Amino acid sequence: MKEPAKQRRSWFWNWVINNRLVSVLTVILLILLILLVLSKVPWLATPFVLVGEILGLPIVLAGVGYYLLNPIVDWLETKHVKRTWSISGLFVIVAGLLAWGIISLIPMIQQQVTGLITEWPHYWREITNTTMHWLKDDRLDGIRKQLEQFNQQLSDSSSSAISSLAKNTVSSVGGIVSRVVSIAVAVVTAPFILFYLLRDGHRLPEYLARLFPIKRREDVVHLLREMNLQVSNYVRGQLIVAFIVAIMFYIGFLIIGLPFALLLGISAGILNLVPYLGSFLAMVPVVIVAAFISPWMLIKVLIVFVIEQTLEGRAISPLVLGSSLKIHPLTIIFILLVAGKAFGVVGVVLGIPGYAVIKVIATEFFQWYQKFIGGYETTQLADKGNQGVEKNEEN
Repeated sequence: MKEPAKQRRSWFWNWVINNRLVSVLTVILLILLILLVLSKVPWLATPFVLVGEILGLPIVLAGVGYYLLNPIVDWLETKHVKRTWSISGLFVIVAGLLAWGIISLIPMIQQQVTGLITEWPHYWREITNTTMHWLKDDRLDGIRKQLEQFNQQLSDSSSSAISSLAKNTVSSVGGIVSRVVSIAVAVVTAPFILFYLLRDGHRLPEYLARLFPIKRREDVVHLLREMNLQVSNYVRGQLIVAFIVAIMFYIGFLIIGLPFALLLGISAGILNLVPYLGSFLAMVPVVIVAAFISPWMLIKVLIVFVIEQTLEGRAISPLVLGSSLKIHPLTIIFILLVAGKAFGVVGVVLGIPGYAVIKVIATEFFQWYQKFIGGYETTQLADKGNQGVEKNEEN
């Protein structure tokens, strides 16, 4: 009598072929091998890089507009207003606001930028001389020498940058024109992409899920919606907080009589898009300008900064952002440092939402892995039991 097929299978089948953990590790190994091959043959990625350079900026602009305007469109749809009509009305309002900003704010900003650039060398020279005067003590000789060395390096680098710019002006005209044309094309293209995103973006997860097997489509839709929720909460919250911060700094600088209040307030709002570090970076030029005017102005600027940080940290950020991302501050700083080193300014701006997306994907993958590999049910039941015991003890 023949033995059942199950008994005739070898140890290789039982421990390798039919092992779920080995299957998962094999898939990960294949993905890493594909990435390694792509890194060794860079021309394979050239078409994707080219498409990213062409469509990257308009898609980013359209995405930011989508996250800002989509809640309004959804709310109007609940009031029985067609999406097309609400989108068209919002476009008219946004166009009017942009026209008002260009007509009224741009000349003021241009004037203040010109004044700050003209006065900045004088400000820096006076601050440096004052600092040197304070450091005349022999015990601070090391600090004084380091400051003098830093000023010399800064002067040399500025001179070399200006000379190289003057030499390469003619040769770089083509690159400048190309960049200006690409930005103009992105600005013109972004509204069209934004229109269709606002009109049909809510159907995008279901449409993309059709690329996957039927039994996996529900999980894919859940994953895409969770990714969209995380990114939208972060982008919308950061932009709203940055706008409020710019207004607070502008009002505070106006009250204390600081020059270039509008320019410095707008720069503070823009730099506030960098979590935790942006406001401190924005205060560097503010402190220099205030210190040049008078010590009392410097004290008033620091008071404005303390009030702004208190309002932002205690009221505005918790109210607008909440704890949607649930990322530890140390993790955020680490992401900013790594992403900034790897990708520059783009990495600093997009590092946090990119991490949020990766976190969602990793969480969903681990939950699938728990179901696929098995063996986690006991731990989950124990956690639930401990939670129940804690609730009973509290009651």
